[in-house]
Amino acid sequence: MRDSLHPAATHHVPGFIPGPGESDVLLIAVGVFLVIAVLALGILFLRLHTMPERLAHKGQKLQFEVVAVLGLLALFTHMHIFWVAGLLLALIDLPDFGTPLRRMAGALEKIARIRPFAADEASFSQPEETTPAAEEPRTAERARHVLTPVDTKGLTRA
Repeated sequence: MRDSLHPAATHHVPGFIPGPGESDVLLIAVGVFLVIAVLALGILFLRLHTMPERLAHKGQKLQFEVVAVLGLLALFTHMHIFWVAGLLLALIDLPDFGTPLRRMAGALEKIARIRPFAADEASFSQPEETTPAAEEPRTAERARHVLTPVDTKGLTRA
């Protein structure tokens, strides 16, 4: 090795400098470290970015969808206010208005003695083979129940 050195070069070469024809171990180690570091930071960024969606996943479906859209808007527009809004929306428990309204509608249908809306849709999707004479009393009975006046003292029928 002394024969290949330039006369002005130092005689002591640091250990991280490879000799002629040897592979550069430091370059390979730093390259592997950089690839692992970039992947780890990318995974950390995406985990942090999807945190509002993961928090809203246990909530209602509509809330989850709104938070997911806000997360996508934040990702593609680089406007962090969408991410903050999605995080706040995910942390707030929205009240369930649908269940009480469905129960009220069911109770009113029961009081009026009409079939629920879902049952009417099912009867339209699968037509039954009936004669016109068999359908007429049902229609007349339904009209009688709807048009019957209700007593003001209670919910009694005439």
